[in-house]
Amino acid sequence: MTAGLEMPRRSWVEQIMGMPISVHLRGPDVRTAVGVGRVVAAVFEQLRQVDLLMSTYRADSEVNRLRRGELTLAQCHPSVREVVGLCEQARQRTDGYFDARLPGGFDPSGLVKGWAVERAARLLAGVEACDYYLNAGGDIALGVAAPDSPGWKVGIEDPRDPTRILAVREARCGGIATSGSAARGAHIVDPHTGQHPEDLLAVTLIGPTLLWADVYATAAFARGADALQWLRTHAAAYEALVVYRDGRVSAADGVDLRSFNDS
Repeated sequence: MTAGLEMPRRSWVEQIMGMPISVHLRGPDVRTAVGVGRVVAAVFEQLRQVDLLMSTYRADSEVNRLRRGELTLAQCHPSVREVVGLCEQARQRTDGYFDARLPGGFDPSGLVKGWAVERAARLLAGVEACDYYLNAGGDIALGVAAPDSPGWKVGIEDPRDPTRILAVREARCGGIATSGSAARGAHIVDPHTGQHPEDLLAVTLIGPTLLWADVYATAAFARGADALQWLRTHAAAYEALVVYRDGRVSAADGVDLRSFNDS
């Protein structure tokens, strides 16, 4: 595959977890390869199963049954137990700025989507000689199959104006996650104060894994005004872009700010 040539592509989209989830594949044989459709169907089915187990909007989900005391953790599905363990790891890694133990009960929503999308993307990585891009409401897991294949170009939306792309980044593997108030309003809370942070509009992280990009972006947003400084010590492996409520845009050390403005 050559970076200068436009490769054949296929895409699929389904509504799961209350959002459009899209799969994009590209490669010389993507339109004729046997089994591609089955793999994509398995991706969507896996995400549907996660929603059934862990949605806080489904009264019969295992997470809600756990919250109500109808199940013990030992009785839960292994995936639920895994997510509970990851939420505790996230709390420890973020100085408690990511905490699924909310006043209303255990809520893993801030981790589940990144975890589920990253896990489902592993199925796409098994499609021979194909690059993949899995997007769930702006949380993205992606990969490139061959060294001479171009990276995926990803637009980062301006939280002040959804019709404008703030920046375009190229990535070859890993994950991209954004946390903020633009799409869902003031839904992120600083666990230490119980207050909604007011200093930031959005935090975007690009790095090795979607799961931890999502966790660190949420924690940094909860942290507030010094999010960028906090990320330099807690998420050094990730590129960070922070949009402040006063209109400033800043990036972590090692990131060329000019590249964030070449949109």
